[in-house]
Amino acid sequence: MSTRVLMIYPRFIPNSFWNYTEACELVGAKYPAAPLGLITIAAMLPKDWDIRLINRNTEELTDADLNWADLIMIGGMLNQQPDFLYLIELAHLHGKPVCVGGPDVSSSPHLYAAADFQVIGEAEHIMKDFIAAWECGERTGKFVAEKFKIDITQSPLPRYDLLKFEHYLYIGIQFSRGCPFTCEFCDIIELYGRVPRTKTQEQIFAELQALYDAGYRGHVDFVDDNFIGNRKHVRPMMPKLKEWLEQHDYPFEFTTEASINLADDDDMLQSMKDANFFGVFVGIESPDPETLIQMRKKQNTKRNIAESIHKIYSHGMFVTAGFILGFDSEKVSVATSMTDFIEETSVPVCMVGLLYALPGTQLTRRLEKEGRLHQGHDIMRVERAGDQCTLGCNFDTKRPLKDILTDYKVVLGNVFTPEAYAGRLKRMAAMMDRSGRPKQLADGDIRKGHGIDVLYKIMQKLPEVRGPFWKTFVEISKSNPEALRPIVTLMAMYLHLGPFSKHVIGEIDRRIAEIDAAPAMVPPAAAYREAAVASA
Repeated sequence: MSTRVLMIYPRFIPNSFWNYTEACELVGAKYPAAPLGLITIAAMLPKDWDIRLINRNTEELTDADLNWADLIMIGGMLNQQPDFLYLIELAHLHGKPVCVGGPDVSSSPHLYAAADFQVIGEAEHIMKDFIAAWECGERTGKFVAEKFKIDITQSPLPRYDLLKFEHYLYIGIQFSRGCPFTCEFCDIIELYGRVPRTKTQEQIFAELQALYDAGYRGHVDFVDDNFIGNRKHVRPMMPKLKEWLEQHDYPFEFTTEASINLADDDDMLQSMKDANFFGVFVGIESPDPETLIQMRKKQNTKRNIAESIHKIYSHGMFVTAGFILGFDSEKVSVATSMTDFIEETSVPVCMVGLLYALPGTQLTRRLEKEGRLHQGHDIMRVERAGDQCTLGCNFDTKRPLKDILTDYKVVLGNVFTPEAYAGRLKRMAAMMDRSGRPKQLADGDIRKGHGIDVLYKIMQKLPEVRGPFWKTFVEISKSNPEALRPIVTLMAMYLHLGPFSKHVIGEIDRRIAEIDAAPAMVPPAAAYREAAVASA
């Protein structure tokens, strides 16, 4: 008998760096990215099961949806945790069994004990066990994958037919999982390992062809943990990717995430340019070599990071980057050095956040051993929903927390003014060689024809950007017009980043006020230990 499965993708917390829905709305989209994990899981289920997908970030979940289903399946990340837990309760109120999975379940399974089924880890090898249990009539169970052993060449073609393409700014595909580096704060190597495992070229081109045949045109993101983590496998794919694009009249352009040592590989940079990559996310974290060594991000040391970023620009790709405050190695104020560094790199979209001890990481284990980790460190509380930008430093810091928060506030105030943002855009555009790329986006790409119209909409919505943004647009249109399209894209992101930075500054002011108002007391982690000893 066929099973009716309702897959639900929980809402992300509203106050997050990555929720740039305002930019999506400029071109008619509702949300940045589609739920690749759920549509991949959907492809692992029996062909005769009836599957529906509701993304709570783009559409409403109704009682009729829940009543239709025999089984609810939910997957998500840490920043979806509050809605994820609510959905488990809601499904149970409707008398429906719930199966959960995804990164947050794998990292903190104890938080999801209320679910009927848990799928912990990568699902390719264990979904068959869940399916067998369900079809035998079992209604509870836990299925745990052996870490880092999944052969992702067995990962199926995602169920793109479950998506409403018009809802999304971009669609993701995945070539590899894992990263070869050992960054202390990162959960990627804990979830997926340090040996990047790759799909076959045939799988990737089958996925691209499926997207193409389904009528999708536009931005495709390689959601790899580190796109160049396994160069032995990615390098031979790149010329074929260029050839495929040429044969299909360039229906897609790509972004991805990579480590900074991408800049050392001229051939890879050129092949990415040839294959229509237009943006790369890079984890920079800190300008301080001592801090980079302590966090085990040694790939960022022994190099001029700004020059490395500029080299990526020279191949026609913009860089978005992550920066973190709150490391133990910070002895004095870092606000000026970080501001200067961001300006030197000319990275417009800089995700500046507070260090957050993610569940299961080396950092979390060390802090716990040192007795510095706060109780409930892995709980995303509804009443203070936010991301690492507002909730970071969930541990006793070595430098006074007030000093860290004050530095953070100063950096945000410096780098997210319209003038500073526009200045980085202008300097970046001067370094971008966009020659040899398709002049126009593909027909059917929701971003096509929205260039100067988007700029006008941005200026209408945020009047304070009118002067610096218009001046930058005019100068780039004269000096490097081929760079205008990515520049306008990054201007659109300021619709979120400008107001969001002000929101974060307000939250940091609140945290500082709480510190000022509180009587002198022992650090939180120490207080928990003392209370435990007293109660014993």
